[in-house]
Amino acid sequence: MTQETELKTDKEFKLVGLNYRNPVTFEHKKRSIWRERPVASLCLLAVIVLLCVFCNLIMNHEPTYMDLSNCNVAPNKAFFFGTDTMGRDIFSMIWYGGRISLFIGVVATLISTTIAIVYGSISGMAPMVIDDAMMRFTEIMLSIPTLLVIIFVQAIVGKQNVVVISIVIGITSWMSIAKVVRTEVRQIRKSEYVIASRCMGASFFHVLTEHLTPNFVSSIMFMVVMNIRGAITAESTLSFLGIGLPIEVISWGSMLSLSEKALMTNSWWIILIPGVFLVTTLMCITNIGNYIRREVNLSESNI
Repeated sequence: MTQETELKTDKEFKLVGLNYRNPVTFEHKKRSIWRERPVASLCLLAVIVLLCVFCNLIMNHEPTYMDLSNCNVAPNKAFFFGTDTMGRDIFSMIWYGGRISLFIGVVATLISTTIAIVYGSISGMAPMVIDDAMMRFTEIMLSIPTLLVIIFVQAIVGKQNVVVISIVIGITSWMSIAKVVRTEVRQIRKSEYVIASRCMGASFFHVLTEHLTPNFVSSIMFMVVMNIRGAITAESTLSFLGIGLPIEVISWGSMLSLSEKALMTNSWWIILIPGVFLVTTLMCITNIGNYIRREVNLSESNI
């Protein structure tokens, strides 16, 4: 072997230790991960949530007060975001109504996630016949558009307020999460710690909370975050169609329900400003949810 060949071989092959780490690749990976993190979305969503929660500190008008002498007023120094067709201050309504929309999103998601975890776990632990029947029912529910199910359930309930809307949306949006939970439970139900816990007489809910949920919660976090977005969108859609919250109950959706009158009077701010806040919030939640999904997929691929 010539000296030139030996030098070429040394460049192509290099023995390293087990703890070797390429500093250039590692730093590049750190920078790329930091860029992929939804920092801007987290900060923007945190600001919106905090301002909605503490809206009493920044509101300069009573959000429900109808100043009929200042209807359809364009944004100015007195009314930062203008007024709507009933003379209500849109700046105050944005933060006050945002609190209602976020409340509906969170409460509806808590309800749907609880139903999905219990239903999916029962299906995953049940015998094959019961499991098939429960999954066929879930697939039938998934085949029906969610908005139609919400309208049907709401028509049966009859009442229209924040709590009822939250419950209706919650009990009609659990199916997708339940299917994932069922799949995860069927994979881990034969684990030694699950079998040991059942042999010692543990109840179903003890096994669910202590052994099953900690193992599949990371797999459904993406869907839980997306359910918040879906609940806010559902409430806004129902209110926009006039079958959601009453117009006197302020939310981003009920504010958008005035779009027809706003278009007739050429009051663009009545539609644009609530729409911008709604779309911005939904985009932030979507970015956070996508990041959680990427992290879960990455961690599962490394196992």
